[in-house]
Amino acid sequence: MTSLLCWGRFDVSHPFQAVRWFVRLALPAWRVLKLPFISGCASGADAGVYVGQRVEPVSNRSPADVHRPHPPSPSMPHGRNGEKGRRKFRFRDWRVRSRLIALIVIPTGVSIVVGAQQVITSWNLASQYQRVMDKSELSASVTELTHQLALERDLAVHYVAAGRTPEREEPLRTQFGPVDAAAEDFRDKAAAITPAYGESASALTRQLLSRLPEIAATRNTVLGSELLALPTVTKYSQIIAVLAQFHDQIGKGGDQEELAGDVAALSALSKAYDAASEQRGLLAAAAAAGRFQSGELDRFIAARARQESEVTVFRAVATPEQRQLYDDTVTGTLVDRAEVIRLRALAQAAEGDRIDIEPERQDDADHWFEASSGSVNGIWTMQRRIGEAINVQSRTLKDAARQEALLAAAYSLLLLLAVLIITAIMARSLVSPLRRLRTEALHIAGARLPETVRLLRERGDEAGLVPPPIGVDSRDEIGEVARAFDEVHREAIRLAGEESRLRANVNAMFVNLSRRSQTMVQRQIQIIDGLEQGEQDERRLAGLFSLDHLATRMRRNNENLLVLAGQDAPRRYNEPVGLADVVRAALSEVEGYERVVAKLAEGVAVSGQAVNDIVHLLAELIENALAFSPYETRVTVATGTMESGGLVLTVDDTGIGMTQDELEQANARLAHAPTVDVSVSRRMGLFVVARLAQRHGVRVELRSHNAGLTAIVLLPGSLLHPHLAPA
Repeated sequence: MTSLLCWGRFDVSHPFQAVRWFVRLALPAWRVLKLPFISGCASGADAGVYVGQRVEPVSNRSPADVHRPHPPSPSMPHGRNGEKGRRKFRFRDWRVRSRLIALIVIPTGVSIVVGAQQVITSWNLASQYQRVMDKSELSASVTELTHQLALERDLAVHYVAAGRTPEREEPLRTQFGPVDAAAEDFRDKAAAITPAYGESASALTRQLLSRLPEIAATRNTVLGSELLALPTVTKYSQIIAVLAQFHDQIGKGGDQEELAGDVAALSALSKAYDAASEQRGLLAAAAAAGRFQSGELDRFIAARARQESEVTVFRAVATPEQRQLYDDTVTGTLVDRAEVIRLRALAQAAEGDRIDIEPERQDDADHWFEASSGSVNGIWTMQRRIGEAINVQSRTLKDAARQEALLAAAYSLLLLLAVLIITAIMARSLVSPLRRLRTEALHIAGARLPETVRLLRERGDEAGLVPPPIGVDSRDEIGEVARAFDEVHREAIRLAGEESRLRANVNAMFVNLSRRSQTMVQRQIQIIDGLEQGEQDERRLAGLFSLDHLATRMRRNNENLLVLAGQDAPRRYNEPVGLADVVRAALSEVEGYERVVAKLAEGVAVSGQAVNDIVHLLAELIENALAFSPYETRVTVATGTMESGGLVLTVDDTGIGMTQDELEQANARLAHAPTVDVSVSRRMGLFVVARLAQRHGVRVELRSHNAGLTAIVLLPGSLLHPHLAPA
């Protein structure tokens, strides 16, 4: 029993040691809780003092004021000691410091006496996860070593098949350095694996260390003899296969079900990597020699089958995120090119032809080596990531176990009832006002304040809008926060009122300026029309047409300002207008209208009350398509029908388009027109389209395609004339 109650250097089996341990832990906790509140009081006194019901700044305080950091309570009569004594026992008036001390000190003492056994159990579990971490780090070292050794194998096979030329010997010897460095790192980490990590893991580690000298022997054989390509592959692969066995040891020696899937996925990927790398070396040798030598083709096909089998195993045990990561990693141009080369080589070998991957190139082996390295390196990257995930997960589990060991001391069986009663009383006195403060604050932020802002926008005056205070009347810090929040609420209403008045003034200014400019532009258009009727010279007439077109665009810009100000355009049509006329009217307000091709449905008319806004909306979309597409391209305006009885209008261009983020932001603005601010002036067209669409229940959406952008306008059936609506 004594051994079970020993933790660290404290022997809690002895009662005096237990008391001494309690004092050592409780006093630091008291200081941690006490000092911040003492310093908080001091800082509060330095920042300002209460005078009546307001706080005076430091520069106006007297030395005596520093000793009165809190205002006198109106509800507490002075000189009544009995009333003061009774208030000391009102929990809702206790300072937060006192409540926290009461909540922490008692459970801490109980946990020290009772929780030792659970602490030791949790600590042993944390030690198991620590060993898993060490084995996962050694597994990462194995992954690096097998990666470098597989690359050396493939270079050695290429060197042998190419006739052991000096050009192929140099990269092979260069690869010796990374392999030796990875082997040295493996030796360093393997030294930490003792029998405590499991007999199988310890035995396998010793076996792996004994196989490392075979690497140098294999090199000497390759460089100093006439060993063929296939035996070279076999010698290296035997070493790699033994190394890869260590991945299965990560989850052994304990109950780590959380890691079983990742360990199985890592093991499958290591075997798939070895098979993919082996294919790289075999086909490189065949490409260098011009054909597969005896047994190489069968070995190549078997390696491919082994790779596919292990990838299937990986997909069966991996998580959906890991499968998606594999699909995103082991992909690309190199992977596709390697697959094409592999199939071509197999076809040539089946026909008995010479292995000639690309007749126009002389470096088939290098070309295949580079292409296949894309898939090989992709699988290696996945190995590393899953190994890192295992390491992170084991670290997390270890930390959780250690945290559980520390928290285990927080529970008591001897004094549980007393702790629960005291904790419940303290928690209720603390949580109840906090909960009320939180509930009312959220209600203010989510309902009352937005409703007040809405009323201010309608009325423009905050007179009579006095917010009720939050229902927390305690005198502790929570009550002070509630009063501070009330003050913030009142200030927010005042600022919202000022903003509403300012917005109204700005809107009125927009309206006045736009109306004046509209009058002048309309007069200008009339003068230009008169000049056009009496002009005979074609050059001047063309110039007048251009000027008339520019004036029309100026009129539309003035209408944009009216939309910004929230003004409705005057109704110009009492009868429905044909869709073709609506589109022509929109084209008359844009520059470069001759580039627009219209493919419109017949027998469709737009309701007269919406004609002007639909013309305005289409003009903005068409102008945007013309502005952001090459001059020599066309912009297409087409129509289609909806099952609900509405109409679909599309504006399609072949311009520069938008990125996915820009497209999402633009569609969000189109769906919900933002508040007018400075940014709206830079994207006025987008804002105007959103406002006009919102006014008539029209939906506008932007979609990207390979050669530009498509704006889709969905006109509801209510805007189409009943007699002319499409069937």
